[in-house]
Amino acid sequence: MTWTTPDLCDQFPDVQVAEPVFRSFGGQARFAGPAVTVHCLNDNSRVRELAATPGEGRVIVVDGGGSLRRALLGDMIAANAVKHGWAGFLIFGCVRDVEILSTLPLGVLALAAHPMKTDRRDLGEVDVPVAIAGVSITPGDWIYADANGVIVARTRLL
Repeated sequence: MTWTTPDLCDQFPDVQVAEPVFRSFGGQARFAGPAVTVHCLNDNSRVRELAATPGEGRVIVVDGGGSLRRALLGDMIAANAVKHGWAGFLIFGCVRDVEILSTLPLGVLALAAHPMKTDRRDLGEVDVPVAIAGVSITPGDWIYADANGVIVARTRLL
């Protein structure tokens, strides 16, 4: 079944709609799945660890505090996420290696591109509620993303 976020909004008007601040960097324009959340600031240690675990079609939602100082995702972590079956990333922060990200069969939405990697200091929290771009996301919420935007639902819609 195909879907679009406008159609889902029409059918399920109680969904949350993220502010239109994200740019698409991945090779997969449309993606959906249950959220696994990460809260981190300029340190992608937890993102790297998660990408190496079975994704099972889930979406890694990264609350990077909206920082535009470091990239929280690059080509190597993204390729590992593809290998392990993750559907995509929703990053309230930056990414890098955008030419390569665009070739991967992975959804990647982020605020911007930045060439500087993070300092890995083993910081960050996984599976905690996050608030990004005007929406509140708890682990297990469903993320639906396409060229029209991002919506968050408490349960699977389709």
